[in-house]
Amino acid sequence: MSNDTPDRTEGGKIDAPIKSLGTAFTIIDALKENDGGRVTEIAAETGLSKSAVYKHLTTLAAHGYVVKEGDRYQLGLQFLDLGGYVRDQFPSTNIIKTKVRELAVETGEVAQCMTEQHGKSAVLYREAGANGVPSRTRPGTQMYLHQTASGKAILSQLSIERVDEIIGRHGLPRATEATITDRDALVEELETIRERGVAYSVGESTEGLYAVAAPMTKPDGTVLGAIVVSGPNHRMRGSPMDDEYPNLLLSLVNEIELTIAHS
Repeated sequence: MSNDTPDRTEGGKIDAPIKSLGTAFTIIDALKENDGGRVTEIAAETGLSKSAVYKHLTTLAAHGYVVKEGDRYQLGLQFLDLGGYVRDQFPSTNIIKTKVRELAVETGEVAQCMTEQHGKSAVLYREAGANGVPSRTRPGTQMYLHQTASGKAILSQLSIERVDEIIGRHGLPRATEATITDRDALVEELETIRERGVAYSVGESTEGLYAVAAPMTKPDGTVLGAIVVSGPNHRMRGSPMDDEYPNLLLSLVNEIELTIAHS
């Protein structure tokens, strides 16, 4: 996927920003994080004036991106249409969706397809098997690449220059005590992932959650994303993590890659 990012100054700020557009996204983010809100609540949350919040909310509502219920505003279904459109641009979405569902059914756990954009991973598809545990992820959820099996699988297929660029931009924040937060340790693990073909997360993003992932690539070697299966440690330890799921993932990813290569 494309990793184009806005031009930034040395301080990390976007060059020549459009203030009103930035204000709109600040309000949208606040509505998402707070499950909606009143004008006064959003103003207090963002530090914007009530008049600015009201004008932006009114404009967003006129275009279908916000809905008003009583005196509260919420994000509108126009975003769902945009999200569906964006996901459909991903190569071979039908086969990927089918294979993710098959993986969830066969393992009984949570299966996901992840991709990378702007140095973070994003969930494209998520399916829960019969024993799948609830999680914080849903289509569109973004996570730090170094904290997850799927993210490390993706990183393993990137150049060291790109890996360092991502680390420079997002750092290596800790999610649990098991999270890799040292650059050299991460690079060493990425080398191991390339050799064995799969990546593991042993409680690195969520305590007690284990995962194994395999990267997907185009015929030219460009990384597309990763397929991952995750579950509680008492079900994932041993054969599932060591043999069963890695072999299943590698076979499934091979089918997807062949489909993409001949489509």
